Amino acid sequence: MSYFTWKENQLTSDCASLEAMASRYEEAAKLMRNMADVGFILKNTRQGKTITHKNPSIFESWGFISEETPYIQLKLIPEE
Repeated sequence: MSYFTWKENQLTSDCASLEAMASRYEEAAKLMRNMADVGFILKNTRQGKTITHKNPSIFESWGFISEETPYIQLKLIPEE
């Protein structure tokens, strides 16, 4: 299953005011809600939080790059 690791440590580092910070969090929340609406899910793993989607084409359509090993990624390619 395609996934990427969620690591947030810079979301508001460039914000100059509380209003700017609030706006940034609201934008991030809207994105996360949209992702949830189309089937993305959050998983807690030993490596940290990962965001996954069961459908690789939907995952890719959002512009995400899977962090799976190349061997696992090749298994996802349908054989013709």
